[in-house]
Amino acid sequence: VPTRIMHLGLAVFGVWAWWLGEDAGDYHRADHSGYVFHMWIGLTFTAFLAARLAYGFLGPRALRFSAWVPCTRERFAAAISDLCTTAKLRMPEPVTHHGLNALVQSLGLLLFTWQGASGTIMAMLITPGVRNTGWLHTLQEIHAAASVWIPGYLILHVGAVVLHALTGHQIWKKMLFLK
Repeated sequence: VPTRIMHLGLAVFGVWAWWLGEDAGDYHRADHSGYVFHMWIGLTFTAFLAARLAYGFLGPRALRFSAWVPCTRERFAAAISDLCTTAKLRMPEPVTHHGLNALVQSLGLLLFTWQGASGTIMAMLITPGVRNTGWLHTLQEIHAAASVWIPGYLILHVGAVVLHALTGHQIWKKMLFLK
């Protein structure tokens, strides 16, 4: 249950913060309500992310990063094997935190950790109504540029769930408490 709640929190608040990011550029105007709304939704997302990261170090053994992040030869080889299976237009078995699944989740956590950390720094240091300069402006530009990867990740992640569903593996039901 905690894993599902964290996943749903990440999905809902992550997509919402990304979607609202288009309106966040008004921080330097007199009315900066788009930035403020994006900031609070982003900080809520970051709270869910922090819980997931803590869970990855202190949670149940099977969900710890040390058990599944593809940083060993065997785990990376499993990801490559799954990629080869996919290249042959076949779906690899949907094993949670294994192979391509683990690689995609690892890359997503890296992307979202960057977005959450950089967004939190900006939330603490940006003064609404004032233009950013120096390293804070650079951080803001990188944060905005990194957001272009989010739709790609969502297409990859949701696309894999849909493809698994089409091949008879209804893994999406676990996340919605239906199984």
